[in-house]
Amino acid sequence: MEFTEWIRGRTDGQLRALVSARPELITPVPAHLEGLAARAGSPSAIGRVLDRLDRFTLAVVETLAAQDGPLSKDALRDLIGAALDDSSAPEPALKAALGRLYELALVYGPDEALELGPGVRKLLDDPAGLGPRALDAFRHHAPEQLEEMADDIAPGTEGSGKERLAAALSAPAALIESVSPEAKNALDQLVWGPPTGRVPNARREVRVGSARSPIEELLARGLLAATGEESVTLPREVGLHLRGGRVHRGLLAVPPPLEGAARDRKLADRTAAGQAFSFVRSVEELCERWSIEPPGVLRTGGLGVRDLKRTAGELDLPEWVAALVIEVAHAAGLIAAGGGVDGEWLPTSGYDLWRVRATEDRWVALAAMWLQMDRVPGLVGDRDERDRPLNALHTDLRRSAAPAVRAATLGVLAAAPGLAPSRDSVLERLAWEQPRRRGPLREQLTEFALREAEQIGVTGLGALSGHGRALVEGGDAAKVLAPLLPEPVDHVLLQADLTAVAPGPLTSELNRWMTLTADVESKGGATVYRFSETSVRRALDAGHGGEELVSMLARHSATPVPQALSYLVTDVARRHGRIRVGTASAYIRCDDPALLDQITADRRSAALRLRRLAPTVIASRSSRAALVDSLRAMGYAPVAESLDGDVIVSQLESRRTEGLAPARVVASANGLDPEVATAAVRALRAGDAAHLARREPVDAPGGQVPRGPATATISALQEAIKQGVRVWIGYLDSQGNATSRILEPARMEGGYLTAYDETRAAVHRFALHRITGVAGL
Repeated sequence: MEFTEWIRGRTDGQLRALVSARPELITPVPAHLEGLAARAGSPSAIGRVLDRLDRFTLAVVETLAAQDGPLSKDALRDLIGAALDDSSAPEPALKAALGRLYELALVYGPDEALELGPGVRKLLDDPAGLGPRALDAFRHHAPEQLEEMADDIAPGTEGSGKERLAAALSAPAALIESVSPEAKNALDQLVWGPPTGRVPNARREVRVGSARSPIEELLARGLLAATGEESVTLPREVGLHLRGGRVHRGLLAVPPPLEGAARDRKLADRTAAGQAFSFVRSVEELCERWSIEPPGVLRTGGLGVRDLKRTAGELDLPEWVAALVIEVAHAAGLIAAGGGVDGEWLPTSGYDLWRVRATEDRWVALAAMWLQMDRVPGLVGDRDERDRPLNALHTDLRRSAAPAVRAATLGVLAAAPGLAPSRDSVLERLAWEQPRRRGPLREQLTEFALREAEQIGVTGLGALSGHGRALVEGGDAAKVLAPLLPEPVDHVLLQADLTAVAPGPLTSELNRWMTLTADVESKGGATVYRFSETSVRRALDAGHGGEELVSMLARHSATPVPQALSYLVTDVARRHGRIRVGTASAYIRCDDPALLDQITADRRSAALRLRRLAPTVIASRSSRAALVDSLRAMGYAPVAESLDGDVIVSQLESRRTEGLAPARVVASANGLDPEVATAAVRALRAGDAAHLARREPVDAPGGQVPRGPATATISALQEAIKQGVRVWIGYLDSQGNATSRILEPARMEGGYLTAYDETRAAVHRFALHRITGVAGL
């Protein structure tokens, strides 16, 4: 049975399963099923689908690929059973694997003659670590050399040298027994792969009688074939004989068990929820700090090493965690590059919308973006192939495999509820689930995924949390997380040593106010804030008054406001703003001439180049900002004023930039929307029927071309797609001429309708805005 005919004989349900599991086959939709079969046999399509197979299913494919032709199911069962690591029956696992391979169109045919799809055997050059067949292994040898080898090992046989040699190697037992033990050891090193090795002067001409070394013994008998000047390979027939007829060894029909520490699920959920809350607060604090003091964008892109260290210190986090916070915030569209020519990293307007949402919703937005983003924060601090450092927010941090590795890693954790699997156990399971997707980078990405999931709050104590499972499986993670989050408190405990203790996580507004008014001294279960002259002046600069500060402290303190703190606020507020700085370039204005005398007499003011204009006014050539900073460094408490004499409130000027909206990845559980799969199969059936029948174009009905409202037209087309009926449409061609068509609609998306056009006897795409109306037939 030909592969195309087998595809054509599949039911609509089976074709939907095929295109859903392999969506690349309908991108775009082929014109007919023959085109679908051809695309399914292309090397790129086969490579993609093989990458999705687990170790056992791939072993079934490799076993079929190692055979010369079709294989019966019974023979396949015997080969797989011999390769299993235990004595369990292979039937259940083999049945499931063959069902999967049939669904993916990698295997076709009846049970008596199972065959691989076109192109699969060719793509698997060395299935299961076996070398090429003898006919292929010796194809580059000179005919004279092959004749001499055949005469030595198969005298008296008929045929060409290559054919006689291949026939002799099909039963190589006698040849293997005739070589020395050292030569047998050399063969044993190649038995289970890789089947190739390096040998000096591999193409030397050697006969059985003149062989002196173990390698020459093997080359003379054809047990090794030279594939290059210094490379040899083990013919497949020899390898299968040395394996005892087995294609694999140590094969597992089921995934290896996960090993690790058992965790109390409720404790793991609470731990993960606490970490999720901390991560959200870290992102919020990052955006608040960068809105006031944004770091610059490097000329090569990204964030400078010093800025990353400063941010890590301000957030009280390790540098790798700070890089994770920054990268996730950037991927979620909360920060972006802006601020003019030089560029600065600033919060976006999207941050203001994110900040007012509930904590659980904010976490879901961050965790979902971490799961989908192709950036790898764990690479920050490493060096690229040119020995240049990889900075946070740099474009070189992109790795296309990152989202798939994160999803696969969390899928492994989801398979073991209440278990914190070890790193090696997770890597071993992933190696079984994705044997063709292995390598140092994937192992590194897996390790990053495990530690980042813990930091973000997807896992707790190494086990997947309940809200993490809901996130992975597409459930309502916010609803699961909400009851586990700590309840924010709206008060602090003021102490006589000018500190305040937050007995728990503060509400968002109170946290922002406390961060403005006091400096964070320590974090943990209870955050400690310290008030100082600098922190109080920072609040006064932001526009708050002294009485307002005392009132806020009294309102949000569970203890009376200490007298020392009240005196501190009152004293700083009394001195705050007595000196006014304006633009002359800049000037100093004060109602107390004695205070100005003190400033001009201070030797530290010489660099300011001051000049007395009046008893209460001093001019300076420095800028207003530089003059304010210098006076504060000298111990004064000036404020800036506008040309109208009003105090300028500068500290609350939170800066924003416009950022790109975060990308959203929407996919169904099987990788393709069911309606899209149904429409694609319908289009394939219609196109294939036309291809087989070679239908002639039909004339459109006479009369007025259908016309109608756009909404009615789209609704009628959607209904025709669901019902699978033909319709008559009016259509404006590219020149604006009105035509009419008879269609079998199949799919509608992106402003286009894919349908079989009976008036043209072909599958076409029609722009929806050019369809003037629809009528039934």
